[in-house]
Amino acid sequence: MSSVALWILAILLMIVGALGIILPALPGIPLMFAGMVVAAAIDDFQKISWVTLGVLGFLTLLSVIIEFAASALGAKHVGASKRAIWGAVIGTVVGLFFGIPGLLFGPFVGALIGELTVHGRVDQAGRVGIATWIGLVFGTLAKLAIAFAMLGIFVLAYFIE
Repeated sequence: MSSVALWILAILLMIVGALGIILPALPGIPLMFAGMVVAAAIDDFQKISWVTLGVLGFLTLLSVIIEFAASALGAKHVGASKRAIWGAVIGTVVGLFFGIPGLLFGPFVGALIGELTVHGRVDQAGRVGIATWIGLVFGTLAKLAIAFAMLGIFVLAYFIE
């Protein structure tokens, strides 16, 4: 494969990965990392070293842990049931079909409905829904920060030989 085709692949992976930070159906930061590995391989890892890739890989792993933990920790903090957590996941997936409002409110509504089916108490379900949503927001903000850090590290390493 030519280096131009590899650069196109690397850039596409990074762009789709950046979209995946907001869209929960895509593994955002792992796709960005894959694009960075492809870009590093183009010149046999001369500009992007294995050490740099190790740091970027660690940040990728950290982002995955944050993604899975953020909403669950928010929900668990207020005593959410397993159904509420599954409801948040389902709400996120369904929310994809409703654009930005769906992405913002889908996890909240899913957690709310899930908790209502277990306890039937609106006050508890509301607390769980809000805690899940706050966890999702903080998780997304953390992933954005990690993505910008990764891009900064990559660009610096690439242009500062």
